[in-house]
Amino acid sequence: MGLRPGIWLRRWDARVRDAGSRLVDWLLRPASLPWRLVSLAVVLGICVSTSLRENWGSDNAFVVKAAETLLDGGSPYEDKRFLYLPSAVLMAVPEALLPQAALRWVLPVGMSGLLGIGWLAALRLFSVPLRSRFAVVGFAVFALAYKPYVNLVLIGNWTAISAAALPVALLLARRRAWGAAGLVIGLAIACKPMLVPLGVLFLFARQWRGLAAAVLVPLGFSLAGALLMPSPSLFFTKTLPFLLGGQDAYALPWDASPIAVLPRLGVPEPVAVAVAFAAAGAGLWAAWVRWRRPDGADGGELRLAETACMVMLAAFLVSRPSFDHYLLVVLPLLLASAVREGSMPRSPWFWLALTPQVALLPWPSELAHKRRAFKDCATLCGLAFLLARRALRPSRVTLEPVTTAGSPPRTEPECAATPAESASRTAF
Repeated sequence: MGLRPGIWLRRWDARVRDAGSRLVDWLLRPASLPWRLVSLAVVLGICVSTSLRENWGSDNAFVVKAAETLLDGGSPYEDKRFLYLPSAVLMAVPEALLPQAALRWVLPVGMSGLLGIGWLAALRLFSVPLRSRFAVVGFAVFALAYKPYVNLVLIGNWTAISAAALPVALLLARRRAWGAAGLVIGLAIACKPMLVPLGVLFLFARQWRGLAAAVLVPLGFSLAGALLMPSPSLFFTKTLPFLLGGQDAYALPWDASPIAVLPRLGVPEPVAVAVAFAAAGAGLWAAWVRWRRPDGADGGELRLAETACMVMLAAFLVSRPSFDHYLLVVLPLLLASAVREGSMPRSPWFWLALTPQVALLPWPSELAHKRRAFKDCATLCGLAFLLARRALRPSRVTLEPVTTAGSPPRTEPECAATPAESASRTAF
């Protein structure tokens, strides 16, 4: 007599879970020297190939030009393509003083370094050993396979600063250093105001000191920058309206926001705006629900990461514009959470949502170049939906034995990677 479907499904689920646990255990083992050298060669190879291309640093050029204009006594906001706060001009002055020949090689390395810092901080948030295969090989595979990574290194967009700052801030918050976390977020906002929505996380946690640091640091730098430049009011009269309007036709082909993509598919713009804001509101509600549901056996890091990522994804749904490399702010955190049982990367739907961004996967020509925003929007909406669904669905936390290289078996919450550190944690 054959097995009942329910029994078969339970056995299949158990086998999948067992295979996933064995894979995680293998990934948490130390990476050998050849693997480290190969990973380093991959990252440096991307940097070198980027430096040799003619269109390197195209986005960074607007920021450097703004700093050069300031040094020459002009107003950076005469250029409509400079969209950052006055504080960013001050931050870009060191770049403006570098020769172009040096900047050509320093910028790609700097972009990769910032993304690497974000990856390492995300790993430490989940107690993943930095010498593990997951840490070493994972970053190289991510850099090679995820197309927006190469794109960000090529154009030198300051999104890389936010991609480094968010995991670092969450790591500090996990260690109850909310003031320092707010300082990191504030410095990132001073460079590029991408992490402004993260103030919601400080509100959820009622961490007023950290929130004050996140607000006052960019405000102080911006006031200093405004005092040093002529006509700083152009930021409000020229730059801000241009940015809130989604820029112009130049940015439209790459704008992945549903507000920009849906009208290109024939949806009336008012309907597209309503849909995007409704989705963003649902995302914020999901973030609030996730924050209010602390997982008892989890040390708090999964709660922090998923709430922060949900807030940022909700913001990206209504951001104008919203580019493909924006997802690099949240992906390191989501990928690092794979060491936890039941996390989003343990679902095949997560990888399906990332499929449009795989660098080596061929796509029809109509989905390339000026229509690539369709793929980017699909990935953005897919990740936002999956994370919101996970946040709104009650989860059950289980305890299971976990081992790492050089340590005896013991029971840890949600597959923690380093038991020694988990024992010293304190709850929120």
